[in-house]
Amino acid sequence: MAPEHALVDLQPTPERILAEVVEGLSHSPRWLPSKYFYDAEGSRLFEAITRQPEYTLTRTELTLLEAVLPQIASAVGPGLQVVEYGSGSGRKTGLLLAGLDDVVAYAPVEISRSALEASVARLRAQFPAVEMLPVLADFTRAVELPAPRRPARDVLVFFPGSTLGNFTHAQAVGLLAIMRALLGPQGHALVGFDLDKDPRVLEAAYNDAAGVTAAFTLNLLRRLNREIGSDFDLDGFAHRAVYAGERMRIETSLVSLRAQTVRVGGHRFAFAAGEAIAVEISQKYTRGSVAGLAAEAGLRLAGWWTDADHGFALGLLAPD
Repeated sequence: MAPEHALVDLQPTPERILAEVVEGLSHSPRWLPSKYFYDAEGSRLFEAITRQPEYTLTRTELTLLEAVLPQIASAVGPGLQVVEYGSGSGRKTGLLLAGLDDVVAYAPVEISRSALEASVARLRAQFPAVEMLPVLADFTRAVELPAPRRPARDVLVFFPGSTLGNFTHAQAVGLLAIMRALLGPQGHALVGFDLDKDPRVLEAAYNDAAGVTAAFTLNLLRRLNREIGSDFDLDGFAHRAVYAGERMRIETSLVSLRAQTVRVGGHRFAFAAGEAIAVEISQKYTRGSVAGLAAEAGLRLAGWWTDADHGFALGLLAPD
């Protein structure tokens, strides 16, 4: 059995969260950082989103990953340290670890303590020979990862779920560049990409009939009220998610339902009725756009697998 490793806690402080929120609300147009969706309740709601009938991405990715794992394992080889950005529940991770040969260590980098601790506990029980190296941190910043006790031959970064699409183009290139620095000369990154498709299908996925996605979006305000002392009125804002075809992405915002003023720290922010706060983008991709994005970060597309409907892809990226 692999030895247990203490959790490395690099979670953002309330002061840093406050500074980012004030920066976003002071901007025109206003925005809030989507990474703060994931407190315990946000993580629970996101898992519920993945089970809604309109949101097929997670089920499609799991099916695809299971089908192509032998090809992935052959491409990346044995003896790896697997590093995952945004581990969530660990459902996909368990499938990946089971399909790879002689995994040395698993290092999840996750901003939600509850999600991280729960997934690592499950995976540790399922894979007792794999050293668990959990890191509680914002993976959008370069993080020094703990080294496994048994040296790994190479690194595989696992970034599923099309989470890369939640970042602007420049941010996505920067994040891929952080991955590139981890890989060394022969490592790989396995990344999920939600492909561009019928706008009606896309909008339904982010506006489920049960209202789970709306509750998830509004929970961001609840978390900010609790952790930084803001006074957002959750009844005064509404979830909105629309497909912007010219930018090939879903744009999610919180829309003020009336004229109101919100206090954040020592600041007051006045909102007009109908004024929106941008909270998340969900970029959609083509194979060509993925290849171009990777190239900007010094990576090349070494493998590409899609589901039968060409709605989702797994891309294997390697240093160029």
